[in-house]
Amino acid sequence: MIFAGLPLSQVLAIAGAAGAAIVFLYLLKMRRRAVAVPFSRIWDRVLRDEDATSLISRLKRLLSLLLQLALLALLLLALGDPRLSAALVSGRSIVVLVDASASMQATDAAPTRLEAARRRVREMARGMSGSDRMLVAQMDAATTPLSTLTSDTTELLTAIDKVTPTEARADFPRALRFATDTLRGHEKAEIIVLSDGALGAAHDALGDVHVGDVKVSWVRLGERGDNAGITQFSVRRYPLDKSRYEVMIEVTNTHDQPKEIELSLLGDGDLVDVTKLRLGPGERLPRFYPNLSGASRTLEARLRNADGTRDDLPADDVAYALLPERRRVKVQAVSAGNTFLDAALLLDEYLEVKSVAPSAYPAQGRFDVTIFDGVAPKLAAGSGHALYLAPRGEHAPVKAGKELREFGFDAWEKKSPLLRWMVLDTIGVDEGFELVPAQGDRVVASSDDAGKKRAILVDGRRDGARFVALGFDPRRSDIVLRVAWPLLLLNVINELVEEDTRYISSFSTGEVWKIPAPSGASSVEIVGPDGAVAKVGVQEGRAAMLGQRAGVYRVRAPGVETAFAANLASVAESTISPAERVEVDGKPTAEPSAFTVGVRRELWLYLLAAAVGLSLVEWLTYHRRLTV
Repeated sequence: MIFAGLPLSQVLAIAGAAGAAIVFLYLLKMRRRAVAVPFSRIWDRVLRDEDATSLISRLKRLLSLLLQLALLALLLLALGDPRLSAALVSGRSIVVLVDASASMQATDAAPTRLEAARRRVREMARGMSGSDRMLVAQMDAATTPLSTLTSDTTELLTAIDKVTPTEARADFPRALRFATDTLRGHEKAEIIVLSDGALGAAHDALGDVHVGDVKVSWVRLGERGDNAGITQFSVRRYPLDKSRYEVMIEVTNTHDQPKEIELSLLGDGDLVDVTKLRLGPGERLPRFYPNLSGASRTLEARLRNADGTRDDLPADDVAYALLPERRRVKVQAVSAGNTFLDAALLLDEYLEVKSVAPSAYPAQGRFDVTIFDGVAPKLAAGSGHALYLAPRGEHAPVKAGKELREFGFDAWEKKSPLLRWMVLDTIGVDEGFELVPAQGDRVVASSDDAGKKRAILVDGRRDGARFVALGFDPRRSDIVLRVAWPLLLLNVINELVEEDTRYISSFSTGEVWKIPAPSGASSVEIVGPDGAVAKVGVQEGRAAMLGQRAGVYRVRAPGVETAFAANLASVAESTISPAERVEVDGKPTAEPSAFTVGVRRELWLYLLAAAVGLSLVEWLTYHRRLTV
């Protein structure tokens, strides 16, 4: 026998002090009440009965004292929580992993699979024996313990109520590693997973998860897999006309039967387009919406069955995207005069251009981008990032190499945002020179010179500022007569100011988001779709947080408020057909151990019940004047 509550020494100390106090109170002599009587013969009757009743009175008071001492002993023993050592050794240690990923919001188990999991865990908690201990943890992109390893049913039921759905994929290997670490050293250890089985392999970057002798059980949830979802959604503005934009949406049918669906696109809450689609089993269908206008900030895509009903997973039937803000970019053009440069910069109404002669550089103010036309002075503070056209001199970011004549673009990075929508193989250049990149620079385009590639467009970074260098004067080529010239300028400007080409129209749930933060902010407040506010620190201009919910978020800093969107963009989570089996450590999972509601084996419960019963006995005997 051991005491799981108060230690035995403390119980004995309390018992001694409290028992002595009770005995002292009972030893106090009862003070008789003075009663005036009209006739002395009444006292004769009292004196005759006193000898006959004194022994019974003492016995009654002794019985009352014993009842009080017994009541005290029961209460103190209940506080000590006595348990049999053998019972503690034979009890189970259980970690329950409740899958709270997006697929658990499927409605094929009423009302959802997650609520069915909650009900099952409640049954387990109520069916534990007194020697069993359980820990409840939520499993999604992270693993969150919601209780201690305890046999307290009230704590476990409270923990179960804290399980909340997320729009993220469950990190099964991480959850298993947490559970095995928690159960290390415990006998009769068991992991119970409540999930639809859309968990993937128990393998991650650290390798296979090994659970050793720990028993792994799986409770299968879900019945069917009727679902189609939005698995990709992105938007970007056109560089030459930022009032217009294009949208890409990918819709996936994860069901094993063909589906007819209705896809709606809304801009700033107004309906833009409605399309009816027919998808085959497992088909992924991309849809492009080019040359759209009207929306200024928010786009939303909605999906439903063609007959107007919903499928089994509403979480992936809605997706959000935000258009980049149309802000003015301040550009400083350092040139002795270049009509082609000036004309190309006039094409974008959101460019605020300041022209300055090389001798007058730098101009007053701060700029996002500075264009150096045939000159390369030392970069002054406030110039921002830089575009160099035929740079030469001591302060040029790249050295000038071999002189080149009658050359062109023979190789270039077709996926580079600097060259988006451009065809370069027909451009001819009269004269220029090779750019010699430094370590860490990136060659974006090159020309073939006698079998050797010569860099003519280089991207890099110097002293914290980015630069792009072109190895020839555009006026010495026919690029200025083509649409490629303004496209190149606007692509470079957009890339240097990290707008449009790097803009993330929506994040994916279940990942660590690196959210652009207002300049100079050390922390920001991020307001979620449900109104919950989280304060997040900022490092290197980014606020990092693990995103688990889809929707539109607001980022607040003193005097500034921005927004971003997040979506469930996971084919794996949209595939909601319950798995047939789950394997861990190369072995299939077993059925969970029996949990049946029965008699609890904690002795303190019975001791407390005995104390209540004893109090009731004393109350009855007192009012019937048996112990007074």
